Amino acid sequence: MAEGDNRSSNLLAQETANLEEQLQGWGEVILVSDRVLRWEKPWFPAAVIGAVSSIFLMVYYLDPSVLSGVSSFVMLLCLADYLVPTLAPKIFGSNKWTTEQQQRFHEICCTLVKTRRRIVGWWKRLFSLKEEKPKVYFLTTISTLAVVAWLGQQVHNLLLTYLIVAFLLLLPGLNQHGLISKYIGMCKREINKLLKQKEKKNE
Repeated sequence: MAEGDNRSSNLLAQETANLEEQLQGWGEVILVSDRVLRWEKPWFPAAVIGAVSSIFLMVYYLDPSVLSGVSSFVMLLCLADYLVPTLAPKIFGSNKWTTEQQQRFHEICCTLVKTRRRIVGWWKRLFSLKEEKPKVYFLTTISTLAVVAWLGQQVHNLLLTYLIVAFLLLLPGLNQHGLISKYIGMCKREINKLLKQKEKKNE
């Protein structure tokens, strides 16, 4: 068991080191984005929502076709991939890279690797469910896709995408400030109260 844990830890460290090497040119940008997404200053959530709203309002105003939208998005990614590693050291100053920043960069890369592992694990569990319990897999998949299709039909695609993107960008800050656990705890308490009240009525 210990040997398996050591192998897993070594593999995690190796994957983290590889990701750090791949993202080294983006280090300064990632650290700034991390501070913004974790709401280090009170006005950061408003800035995130403002930036996302501006982008989606521009997309709504321009109303590009799917092909034009995808091409423009990929083109911006290619430009960022070329320009950011070149310009970031000049803008942020690589000579100011401290041990604390390096440690935080390492933690971010480790979190990204763990998140990727979780997604792959969920994907593998889904396919193992398909092999072990095909009926449950079929019913779960069809039901989930039907709900998503119905939701997409009720809400405008752009608005739905805006809400999803805004929520995902606010999620690190909500988690960092304990708001998610707070409201989940409140929901659990309310559900427990309702269950106790129901039990008393049944008695």
